[in-house]
Amino acid sequence: MAHTFSQLLIHVVFATKDRVPLIDLAMEGRLHEYIGGIIRNEKGVLCAAGSMHDHIHLLIRWRTDRSFADLMRNVKASSSVWIHETFPGMATFAWQEGYGAFSVSKSAENDVKAYINNQNEHHRVRSFEEEYLAFLRAHEIPFDERYVFR
Repeated sequence: MAHTFSQLLIHVVFATKDRVPLIDLAMEGRLHEYIGGIIRNEKGVLCAAGSMHDHIHLLIRWRTDRSFADLMRNVKASSSVWIHETFPGMATFAWQEGYGAFSVSKSAENDVKAYINNQNEHHRVRSFEEEYLAFLRAHEIPFDERYVFR
């Protein structure tokens, strides 16, 4: 084939370091926009972003010729620097080391967008820890629960 065609949708979830509740309403929208700019600069698309005080969800359309791990390293490092520079009182802000990345079929894209956009509703009845473990189980990712949140 002369061209590469792809539709790679990835739902990403990661938390603040030690899940400290540092993402507030004053920064949330600007943080999502900034992360979207990072992804656009890497020639990807941020399809949806939603966050709570201690974690963030992203739905990203990604490319076949670049490492997703490199994108995530750039997103987390650059957004941390931006937070430190933009919000002087956030000198202690940091993201956790890892992240969850879950494949999404095109047919489920709208459902995932709705899920991401309704984080407040989901977390009225389910904690971040419960949510994250449910994602791991739903995607049949092997894990040892003793080490997931360390």
